[in-house]
Amino acid sequence: MPFNTEIRFTLNGVPRSATVGADLSALEMLREVVGLTGTKYGCGEGECGACTIIVDGRSVNSCLLFALDCDGRELTTIEGLAGDPRAQALQQAFVAHGAVQCGFCTPGMVVQATNLLATHPQPDDAAAKRAIEGNLCRCTGYQKIVDAIVDAGQKVAAGSAP
Repeated sequence: MPFNTEIRFTLNGVPRSATVGADLSALEMLREVVGLTGTKYGCGEGECGACTIIVDGRSVNSCLLFALDCDGRELTTIEGLAGDPRAQALQQAFVAHGAVQCGFCTPGMVVQATNLLATHPQPDDAAAKRAIEGNLCRCTGYQKIVDAIVDAGQKVAAGSAP
């Protein structure tokens, strides 16, 4: 008989609870239990960043975090960033700079970049590259993504973001 526990957490600003098994990852909880599929399953080993979420203000690979470890914590997924002006600026910049191709990595990239802009509002190329070094993209050469992050930071700082 599987061991299940009810956990309580804040997800995208809303108090939630979920019944999870001891071996369930936060990624699986988000996708299969809660029904939020914007966070992607890529490698399952913390190598690709497709599953990046923000936990208590820090970016985390949700495939490496047990769902049980989410108890009492604040989680933000790509869906929770819909009203965030930094994320909106990033989404527009990704399109404008051609930083989106197949789109599979985009949610993780946007979550990671939003977290960067929250702590470093005007990153340069080097800071943007460091921020996404744990996020893989198989389609672009990364420069367009870096350009989009830097551009979005400048627009947010100038007050010209959406």
